[in-house]
Amino acid sequence: MKKNTLRCRLGRLTAAAAVLLTLAVPATAQVVRDPLPMPAANSDSIMKHIIELSSETYRGRQAGTAGYDAAVAYVRRTLASYGIGSDLQHFTLEANEVENCKFNVYTPGTKERRTFILGNDYCCAGMTGRGYIDSRMVFVGYGIDDEEYNEYAKVDVQGQIVVVLTGLPEHPWLPSTVTDHYTTLRDKARAAERHGAIGMLAINTSPSCLPYEPQGRIYCGEPPHMGTFPVLQLTLDCGRELLLDEDIRLEEAIDNIAKDHTPQSFTLRRKAEIDVNAIYRQHALTANVIGLLEGNDRKLNKELIVVGASLDHVGMQGETCLFPGADINASGVASVLEVARLLSLPQYRPRRSVLVVFFSGSEQQFLGSRIFLSGYPKLRKVEAFVNAQNLGCGDSLLVLGDNHYPGLYDIALRRDSAHFELISARSAKTNPRGDARAFDQIGIPSLVFTTLNGMQHNRVTTDVWENIDRRILTAATQVMAETVRELSDGIYQGRSRKSKARKFIE
Repeated sequence: MKKNTLRCRLGRLTAAAAVLLTLAVPATAQVVRDPLPMPAANSDSIMKHIIELSSETYRGRQAGTAGYDAAVAYVRRTLASYGIGSDLQHFTLEANEVENCKFNVYTPGTKERRTFILGNDYCCAGMTGRGYIDSRMVFVGYGIDDEEYNEYAKVDVQGQIVVVLTGLPEHPWLPSTVTDHYTTLRDKARAAERHGAIGMLAINTSPSCLPYEPQGRIYCGEPPHMGTFPVLQLTLDCGRELLLDEDIRLEEAIDNIAKDHTPQSFTLRRKAEIDVNAIYRQHALTANVIGLLEGNDRKLNKELIVVGASLDHVGMQGETCLFPGADINASGVASVLEVARLLSLPQYRPRRSVLVVFFSGSEQQFLGSRIFLSGYPKLRKVEAFVNAQNLGCGDSLLVLGDNHYPGLYDIALRRDSAHFELISARSAKTNPRGDARAFDQIGIPSLVFTTLNGMQHNRVTTDVWENIDRRILTAATQVMAETVRELSDGIYQGRSRKSKARKFIE
């Protein structure tokens, strides 16, 4: 009799505990049994995608070009092979295809002529104008034209080619009300054109590439396009050679500007010959790729976990200047494709639905992610966003977003600790960046998977698949896949009602 009474009491206690546990879990979530361990990410599969997408077939995947469209087709075929259907979210943007370019420097009255090589010594600015020019060169520092600091005041650039430094002076001593107008190549080119210049040579001073590497960038500043104003971007070494036999050498001019806060403008002895053939389209058609892996839980599959990566890169110029984009960002695309493959396996199917998105226009201020958020009809159903960005190089895994979303970050940290312990420890907390920044702006919990010290090949011609670190890339993909799967299981509820009421507005 006592045993039966004890059993009854134990039964009531167990039932009460079950009720309390149910109350402790959010209403839309369910307690999930420990799922099957995820299979290992396949290094060969990931590398296959990177090798393919960084090949010359796709001509650097510039948004709005045939090369990017071919990359879209490849991604859609791959998703289809996993049983994942996909759609396109079309939009338009600027596109400028450089068909060829010649650049020579010579000394008038002599036989001296130096021919520089496209893709070796220089590249064209992403939004260069077309045309042929043959004229003297005038160095104008950072190209600033302002009452407080005017680098055009004591030189005549009418009908000349200006030579400028990219960026702004180190340790800024000019107010932002001045410098904000000279941050992009279009800003500098417009100032030069106001003074009568007919073209521009920009010496790349960015520390994100080596002195001998051409660095491509699509975004050059806001329109309108300067259709007949050629703009070339020279390597630092090329810029040094340009000023080698002049009264002031390049480093000396830079140092003098920084030290004395005075313009160092002067006319060069040599002349330059530039010939650019480029096809510009103001409204080129491009698209985000959106694939849906439907969840297997009837209550949860209306909710979405979004996993994304930027698909576009900076293109190819002529036949000698290819920017392969293996790390930036074929590595992120390949990682997301591998996550999609793993989660499409029947035994690992997620409970929430997973939306995989490959963004276009990332090289133009992350336009594709902003287009996605402004036009996707089921935005209220998105519970979290996981972004893959530049995962092919570096010395450790870096996960950004712990400042705003510590709960989301802890999931990734726990998954990493169980296998690799690759996530870099940091003293300062971080916020989402890149494509994830727009998601963060409307309160969608977001993480960015990237690497620490991994920008050795930042939009340069040496960003080839041979430089990819398989170990860190495969490990990062594994951690990301397990993080996404846990997010899809229903326990995690990271998005507030207030956030779900917000719309993305530019």
